[in-house]
Amino acid sequence: MRRLLPDTFTILLVCTVVLASLIPASGSFADYFGIATDLAIALLFFLHGARLSRDVVISGLLHWRLHLAILLTTFGIFPLLGLGLGFIPDTVLPKPLYLGILFLCVLPSTVQSSIAFTSMAGGNVPAAICAASASNIFGMFLTPLLVGLLFSVGGHGGFSFDALQQILLQLLAPFIVGQILQPWIGNWIRAKKKVLMPVDRGSILMVVYLAFSTAVIEGLWHTFSIADIAVVIVADIVLLALVLALTMFGSRWLGFDKADEITITFCGSKKSLASGVPMANVIFAGQSIGAIVLPLMLFHQIQLMVCAVIAQKYAAAAARRATEQQIKDAASPA
Repeated sequence: MRRLLPDTFTILLVCTVVLASLIPASGSFADYFGIATDLAIALLFFLHGARLSRDVVISGLLHWRLHLAILLTTFGIFPLLGLGLGFIPDTVLPKPLYLGILFLCVLPSTVQSSIAFTSMAGGNVPAAICAASASNIFGMFLTPLLVGLLFSVGGHGGFSFDALQQILLQLLAPFIVGQILQPWIGNWIRAKKKVLMPVDRGSILMVVYLAFSTAVIEGLWHTFSIADIAVVIVADIVLLALVLALTMFGSRWLGFDKADEITITFCGSKKSLASGVPMANVIFAGQSIGAIVLPLMLFHQIQLMVCAVIAQKYAAAAARRATEQQIKDAASPA
C-alpha cells in the first residue's frame, strides 16, 4: 500500500506548483531566478555525465537487441500513440494539454526508477542501467527533432534548429564535460549520491516553479478546469497501459527471456521528468510551458504507482517459480 502513496519528490512537486500559484515569480526576480535555474540544470547534466561509468556504456553495446527494442518503444511507439491521441476533439482535450501529452511521448526513459523497478522485479539490471542511460543520451538529440517533426505534422508549429543548438549547449555540453572527468570524479560522485540528490531534485523544482509561475500569471488555472485535468489523467493512464502491454507481450513474442522482458517493460514504458522539464524549458524558451509539463508531472506519479505494483507481481511470480523448483528438486530421486 505504501508504494501507491506519492513519494517525497512528488509531494515537493505539488507544493512547488501550489507555491507558484500563490506567489508566482515575476519581474526582475524571475529573470535572476531563470539564470540560477539554467546553471542548476547545467550542473544536473554534468553530474549525470560524471556518474555514468565507461564500462556501462561499453557493456551495453553487447545486448543490442534489447536496447533497440527499448529505443524503438521510447522514440517510436510512444510518439505514434501520442499522434493517435490527437484525434480527441479540442473540446474534450484542450490543445495546450494535448501538446503536453505529445511532448511527454518523445521524452527519454527514466534512469533511477527504471533501474530500481527492474532490480525489484528480478530483471536484467546491468542492461537496464545501459538502456536507461542510452535513452537519455539519445534523447538529447531525438527529443528536440521529434518535437519539431510531430508538432509540425499535427499543425501545431514546431521549433527552429536553434532549440537543438540550445539543447546541445545547455544539456549535452555539461554531460560531455562530466563524462570526460568521470575517471577522476565518478567514484566520488556515485559514493555521494545522497548528498548530491538535492541538486537533482532542486534543479527540477526550480524549473517547475519558474514554469508554473509564468503559466499562472498568464491564467493557467482559469484556462483549464478540473474536468480538463481529469481527461489528461485518463489519457496518461491509457497511454501507459498500452505501452506496458506492448512491451510486456511484445518482448515475449520476440523471444526475450524473463529477465530481459522485465527490463524492456520498465525501461520502455517510463518517461523522464528529470530530463523532460529541463528540455521543455529549452525547447519552448520564451513560451509558457506550464501546460506542457503538467501532463508529464501527472504521468510521472501514475507510472511510479503502476510500475510498483507490476514489479511486486513479477517478484512474487519469481519467488513462486523458485519455490516450485525447489520442491521438484527435493522430490526427484538422487
